Amino acid sequence: MFISLDGVDGCGKSTQVERLADRLRQQGHDVFTCRDPGSTGLGEAVRGILLNRHDLDICRMSEMLLFMAARAQMVQELILPALDCGKIVVTDRFLLSTIVYQGYAGKIAVDVIEQVGTIATTRVLPDLNFVLDLPLETARNRINHREVDRMERMGTDYHEQVRQGFLTCAKTDPQRFVIIDASLPIDAVTEQIRKIVMTKLS
Repeated sequence: MFISLDGVDGCGKSTQVERLADRLRQQGHDVFTCRDPGSTGLGEAVRGILLNRHDLDICRMSEMLLFMAARAQMVQELILPALDCGKIVVTDRFLLSTIVYQGYAGKIAVDVIEQVGTIATTRVLPDLNFVLDLPLETARNRINHREVDRMERMGTDYHEQVRQGFLTCAKTDPQRFVIIDASLPIDAVTEQIRKIVMTKLS
């Protein structure tokens, strides 16, 4: 099974990835976790460019293709081998993020991103995609204690389009996308995600 957690920056997805993986392992499942972009040598190098190189002027199309390159490497090097071994894969972001950040908010045609995504992922998509929804003000308050990365520095209007993009995409396929209220207490969010995953696994 392939599971992805997505949402606006500050929604708590990284924490929930760790918590979900821990609970699945406690129940005897073999779990592999990764982050997108990242997790491979190439992916981490691309991540550094995309998130930390504030001195580079990266156009939206280049940005999208860099995300896709990192994702393609992660699919081939890590995700497919893990799935072939029968592991549950849990990733912090996947293709949905590019569709939303570079498509809905970045104004690249969504169908173009989906076409490139089909090639990059070789049609490997999450069986279950959680969208952790959180009002922007709450999200920003959660990340104001640390240095923000290049994507997080985009303006409020951009990030509101990101949030609405996630919600719009999630509503297109309720069987695969699940919207979670990330403003709930962290334990409540964890339990909601766990229950849904266990239902899918049963």
